[in-house]
Amino acid sequence: MSQPPAFRVWALPGLPEVRPGDDLAKLIAAAVDEGGSAGLVDGDVLLVTSKIVSKAEGRVVEATDREAAIDAETVRVVARRGPLRIVENRIGLVMAAAGVDASNTPAGTVLLLPEDPDASARRIRDGVRAALGVEVGVLVTDTFGRPWRNGLTDVAIGAAGVRVLDDLRGGVDAHGNALEATIVAAADELAAAGDLVKGKAEGLPVAVVRGLSHLVPGASGGGTDDSARALVRVAAEDMFRLGTSEAVREAVTLRRTVREFTAEPVDGAAVRRAVAAAVTAPAPHHTTPWRFVLLESEHARTELLDAMRDAWAADLRADGFTEESVAKRLRRGDVLRNAPYLVVPCLVMDGSHTYPDARRNAAEREMFVVTAGAGVQNFLVALAGEQLGSAWVSSTMFCRDVVRRVLELPEDWDPMGAVAVGRPAAPPRPRPERDADAFVAVR
Repeated sequence: MSQPPAFRVWALPGLPEVRPGDDLAKLIAAAVDEGGSAGLVDGDVLLVTSKIVSKAEGRVVEATDREAAIDAETVRVVARRGPLRIVENRIGLVMAAAGVDASNTPAGTVLLLPEDPDASARRIRDGVRAALGVEVGVLVTDTFGRPWRNGLTDVAIGAAGVRVLDDLRGGVDAHGNALEATIVAAADELAAAGDLVKGKAEGLPVAVVRGLSHLVPGASGGGTDDSARALVRVAAEDMFRLGTSEAVREAVTLRRTVREFTAEPVDGAAVRRAVAAAVTAPAPHHTTPWRFVLLESEHARTELLDAMRDAWAADLRADGFTEESVAKRLRRGDVLRNAPYLVVPCLVMDGSHTYPDARRNAAEREMFVVTAGAGVQNFLVALAGEQLGSAWVSSTMFCRDVVRRVLELPEDWDPMGAVAVGRPAAPPRPRPERDADAFVAVR
C-alpha cells in the first residue's frame, strides 16, 4: 500500500536580528548549517516573513506619524471605518494600512513592505542555491485579514521557484466529475502552514516546508516560476473591489456620458436592476412618479428615432435653418441611434396637489420634475455599477407627442429625455478637476 500524501513544516531557529544591508540568503544558509536541523534539500520551500526582508532592504523609515506613511504607500482607498483603512498599496496588494507596520521596529520608525517582493524572493532563492547547492522555492509572506472571515493568516506576497497557483482544471475528482474551476492558491496555503510554526511573537521569521516538491518546478528541472502577482485578482474580475460607501462614491465618479458604444448586447436584467435603484429616489407626497420605457428591440428603437428625427427636422426648418444646418444638428442624435439599448424615462404626476393659484401649481410641477431627475441619476449611477455606459439626452422632451404616439404611452406619461445604454467603446477621457468649494455657499 502506498504512503498517503504528507508534508512536514518547521521553523528555522538561529537567525540573528536582521539589519539594513544584511544578506538574508547567507543568514538563512548559516542558520541551516548551525541549527542541527534536517538541512535543506531540493524541493523544499522557504517561507520568509516580509518584516525581515524589509529590514534587510532598508525599508525602515522615520515616521512620527504612521498615518502619513500609510498615505504615502496608498494608491486607492478601498474601505474606511474610523481610523482603519483598507487600501491598495503601491505593489498592488489590497490590505489594511497599506502594509505599513509599526511593530518589531524602533520607536519613531515604521516598516514598509519590500518594493518588489518577487525580486526579493528571487534574490534569496539564488543566494541559497549558491551557498548550499539546493534548488528551493521561496515565498515572502505577510499577514492579512480576509473579507467575511475573522482572524488573520499569512499569505504570499512574493514568490520565486514556487507554483503559486495549482491549476487542477481539466482533471477529475474521486467520483469522476470534471474539475472546471478549481485553481488552488497553493502559495497562500503554504504561507499559512508556515505561520503555524513561526508564530507572531516567537522571533522565528523563517519556516521550511518539505514534501511538496511538485510545487517547486525547478527542483525537477522543468516548469517556470510563478509571480505572487498572479494571486492578486485583476480589477476587471474583482466583484468585491470596494467597500460600501466607497462603492457608492466610485459609481458616482464612474458615471460618465458615453457617446460611443460597442455592438455588444445589453443584459436587460442589468437594466431592470438599475430601474430598481432608480425608484428608490425621494419623491413628494409619498408618490412614485417614475416610469421607464425599455426599448429592447431594434425595431422599436429605429421606429422611435426615425419619428423623432422627422419631428426635429420639421421644427428646424420652420425656424429657418438651412438643410446643411438641419443635417448637422440631426447628427447630434447619433449617440441614441448607435446605442444597442434605449430607455425613455417618464414622469407622471399621480398624487400631485392642485392649488388655486398658478405660482404654487408651477412649484408643484417643478418638485415632481426634480424627483424625476433624482430617479434618472440613480438609474445612471446604477448602470455604471453594472459596468454599463450611458448618455442622458434631452431629445424626447422636444417632441413628447411623437414619443407618446410611437411608443403608445398614456397621455399623462411625460418623456424626460432618452438614455442610451451600452458597453463603452473606449475608456473615458480624463475628467476635468472641479473644486467642490467653488460650488458651495456657506451661511
